[in-house]
Amino acid sequence: MRRILALLSLPLLVVAAGCAPAGSDPSTAGAAEPSVPDQRRAAFDERAAEVAEAWRPGPGWDTGYVPLQEPTVLAGDPRFSPDTEAAFRAGWYRLQNPLPMFKLAPGTIRFPDGTMTVPLVGADEAFRQLDQGDPPPCEGRPMTPSGRSTPPGSDPTAPAGRPKAPGPGPTIEPGPDTPVQSEPSTACIPLTVTGVRLGTASVRTSRGVAEAPAWLFTVAELAVPVARVAVAPVAVTAPPEVSGPGAAAPPDVVAGVSLRAVTGDRVDYRVGVGACDSGVTPLVVERDDVVVVGAVVVRPTGPCTMQLKLEPVSVTLTAGLGDRPVLDVVTGAPLALTRD
Repeated sequence: MRRILALLSLPLLVVAAGCAPAGSDPSTAGAAEPSVPDQRRAAFDERAAEVAEAWRPGPGWDTGYVPLQEPTVLAGDPRFSPDTEAAFRAGWYRLQNPLPMFKLAPGTIRFPDGTMTVPLVGADEAFRQLDQGDPPPCEGRPMTPSGRSTPPGSDPTAPAGRPKAPGPGPTIEPGPDTPVQSEPSTACIPLTVTGVRLGTASVRTSRGVAEAPAWLFTVAELAVPVARVAVAPVAVTAPPEVSGPGAAAPPDVVAGVSLRAVTGDRVDYRVGVGACDSGVTPLVVERDDVVVVGAVVVRPTGPCTMQLKLEPVSVTLTAGLGDRPVLDVVTGAPLALTRD
């Protein structure tokens, strides 16, 4: 079952009496005007051309460091288990040893078209950025990713050597009328950081894939380090604010939300579609300076909820992506590479 998300940034208009047929004019909803694939493709191409013409990268796009990827990067295949993947995506970490603290010299970002010297953050600050808090308590679940649990009767939150206080009453043995509690799908455990060193990580930027200074955290439960880009915030240029075309997108055209992967001439991304949409068809328009992606869908003819879902799709380009930005066909904004 695909995960369903409510995306406030991608509103979906729902008419209480039902959704207009695909390809119809909202002002004449109910008229017999069936949509055909050629019409949807033409609508997408026209919108993509408007987005490409409106694209203005802004200052720093070709000369600064504009990351188009999250600053947490995996240096290879981590060999996730369900538990460790859940902890990684949630940002749950714990330190086994103290982190080094010393003054850092500036670092160098290496782009395909040159280099840039930037100030760096220390390992302690990088860990604070990496760590997103503690996992919630989950009774009856293992306390480590390997499946080891605390001894019976012990309190994992109590200091070592301090036994758990006895409960207020006798233990009730399970019987036929005892309610069954559903077990969480993953263990509520953090990942264990055992060491760290300064290295580099490959990061997608406005100037192509760059090698940026990064703190490489060794994690006991993963096969590869977790890298956190070490570039100080003062050296980071935000992606440009994009207004996009003035007119609304065609009703059958849906937005690209984020990139999943870029491999040579293949682009994997996510589109936001309605819960009742069907016939999701990814589309792309390439230009020398930009690539515009999105999809077309067949809208439902009956009532529908206001939920959206993220649909993974892929397109193949006629040439490698290189340093061309991937733009959303609806908003005109550049898409970033994300974990979710």
